[in-house]
Amino acid sequence: MVAKRFVLGFILSLALVVLSWPSAQQAQASCGAVTCFVVIGSQQQVPQAGILTVNAMYNYTPMRTLDGTNGVISAVDQADRMLILDHHQETRTITQQSTLDLNYGLTDRIGLQLTLPYVWRTHRHIDGLGEGGANGEGDASNFSANGIGDIRAGLKYNVLPTLRSMVVLGFGLYLPSGNTHAHDSAEAVMESPVQLGRGQVGLNPTIYQTYELIPHRLNQFASASYRHTFRNNDGYRFGDEYMLNAGLNLVATPWLVLTGQINYRYLVHDNFSSSLFRSAVPADGGGLFPGDPIEIDPTIKNRTVPNTGSTYYAFTPGFQVGLGQLIESSWTNMTSAYFFAQIPFERDSNNGLAQGTSYIFGLTRSFQVTNPS
Repeated sequence: MVAKRFVLGFILSLALVVLSWPSAQQAQASCGAVTCFVVIGSQQQVPQAGILTVNAMYNYTPMRTLDGTNGVISAVDQADRMLILDHHQETRTITQQSTLDLNYGLTDRIGLQLTLPYVWRTHRHIDGLGEGGANGEGDASNFSANGIGDIRAGLKYNVLPTLRSMVVLGFGLYLPSGNTHAHDSAEAVMESPVQLGRGQVGLNPTIYQTYELIPHRLNQFASASYRHTFRNNDGYRFGDEYMLNAGLNLVATPWLVLTGQINYRYLVHDNFSSSLFRSAVPADGGGLFPGDPIEIDPTIKNRTVPNTGSTYYAFTPGFQVGLGQLIESSWTNMTSAYFFAQIPFERDSNNGLAQGTSYIFGLTRSFQVTNPS
């Protein structure tokens, strides 16, 4: 009983800390932003027929420059269709996201999924290297926005429903519901990579697998996903995204599951339909530096955006508490809470910002909506 009270008190304290973060944290961000990603079984699996599983999640994802990099990146000017090399110096990104994830079992093997994200994003960088400031050092620029992100709707099919194993194939569509024209502190439209939405439809096939190595005690899981986003109306196309995850769940007690997983993400370079410029440098001389960006190629064509694309490996420990097993009541029935810390151990961000240690907190609850015939 004492142990149960301790765990319950810890969960409630953790919830208060996590839910207070959006208003309590001072945050900054960059012209590139990601969110942390982990495998949560109730998201990937197909509920039984007539069951609605609801996940309410909050994640906190900071980004910073890595040691040995200076954070100088290219600028994307959508209004004038200009790609300007070495135009920004990144400082930091913090993205906070609350997500409502709904999974409904049409049958025991077919499920529908709807994911509704709400994003807080703030940003700071040094803008206009070579042209702004008294000596071409650039000007501080701030960006802050919050609102609905891109909604995902998907269909899942359990191709291997057995007592000890499961293989779920999924296909989702990201809908362009997030804002793509939020402004920075200078009242200029911020660049596509840091906006709340991507501005175009995205395709997202997935696969999830799990197997009980020791029945009711230890199981392994793995997942893979791919995302392709089409070019938006600003001429910007986000690079394809590949994610692989694998891990183990250990049932320590009937109400406590310990988990550990390895997460991998590979982002391809973004692409922008634009002309090409570069920032002026002192070697250009007093007539050009400081001054406007220098033209390299005026032709509007599809160009790879330098400093985009990244590779990210992380180890993510966490735990899940079955509240229904911990405290028997109508409020805790079919309800669990979980917490994960995603800790990177290898990163390459092409001189841009890299994701740091990130956190996810969530609650899962299932409801019997209809009784299958």
